[in-house]
Amino acid sequence: MKSTILTIAALAAAACAGAQTIDDVLSNVEHNNIALKAALKGNEAADMETRQENALEDLSVEYSPFFHKDATGIASSELVVTQGFDFPTLYGARRKAARLKDDVRRTEYMTARRDVLLEAKTLCLDLVHLDKQKEILAERRRIADELLAKFTEKYDNGDATSIELNKIKMERMNLATELAAAETARAAALTRLKALNGGKPVELDGAAYPALPVGGAEEIYARAVAADLQVMAAETSVKAAEQDVKVSKQGWMPKLEIGYRRNTDGRDASNGFLVGGSIPLFSNKNKVRSAKARRTEAELRRADARAAAESAARASVDEMVRLEASMQAYDVPLMRETLRLLRTAVDNGEISVTDYYVEADNVYRNLLAFMSLERQYQGVVAEVTKNEL
Repeated sequence: MKSTILTIAALAAAACAGAQTIDDVLSNVEHNNIALKAALKGNEAADMETRQENALEDLSVEYSPFFHKDATGIASSELVVTQGFDFPTLYGARRKAARLKDDVRRTEYMTARRDVLLEAKTLCLDLVHLDKQKEILAERRRIADELLAKFTEKYDNGDATSIELNKIKMERMNLATELAAAETARAAALTRLKALNGGKPVELDGAAYPALPVGGAEEIYARAVAADLQVMAAETSVKAAEQDVKVSKQGWMPKLEIGYRRNTDGRDASNGFLVGGSIPLFSNKNKVRSAKARRTEAELRRADARAAAESAARASVDEMVRLEASMQAYDVPLMRETLRLLRTAVDNGEISVTDYYVEADNVYRNLLAFMSLERQYQGVVAEVTKNEL
């Protein structure tokens, strides 16, 4: 007996260890999602391209042989090796601009990651809701099977009518249809979740809804606005645009060039250094004005992102409060107790099958309505806390 209990406990522990939670699924999606992998590689390439823009110019080598009709072979030649570079302070300014652009791309990636994980979490919430719905339907089907067996025996003994028997059969038929629809919806959600998981299958059986956020409505609202990744991305874009203005303002500085020159004339050769530069009188025209316009654009986008974040967070928090109040109107223990009493009454012959199903259907509709509100509430919570994923 003791060994049997230990075996059952071990199997239960193994089942629990193998079960996936919503957090497990989200972790897998983050690791396997193809779009996120592509975004990371794109950012890696863009970072290298940005750093390359601040590299020194290529070394230039020129060799010119000269010929003369009175000389055999090369009469004279010239070798010029030069290296061009920008004014030294410009490299530091561009280096800082490159880091800020890297920050913009990283924040944009975090925003894309958030959106993918929110979509995956929404599908997980759908699966939890469908599992709860299937549990209710399975319970009703089990009761219908038990009543069918009981009333078939009563019908054979002349203690029940064909109307009562047909009512139970109709209930079983309807439940079979609803269970099939729920299973189809569940399979569709798993298919979409599989696509988000890089084509790898996902299982989420018996999972529970995630814990609710800590704090009151206003605290949740403040956290949602403060942590909004789109606002953060807009903030980093403004900083990058401001640095681009500083880089553009240094564009008037001359480009420098140093080098080595060697001239040969017969057996004679002369060596020397080459120093030069170019003044950007025309190439830098309107660059500062363009950079300032880009900065203004970034500032306006930041203001728009902040307003959108505040509006969305306020709407979500208000919806949370409304749904919470609606859920509190339902007394789930009372409904469960009512169903138990109705089952006892029909078993004892105190009410007819028809009366049982009229009353039980009302209770089950309320239970399903509560579950629907619960799913909506969890969805709103997921939306308002999406930046914490």
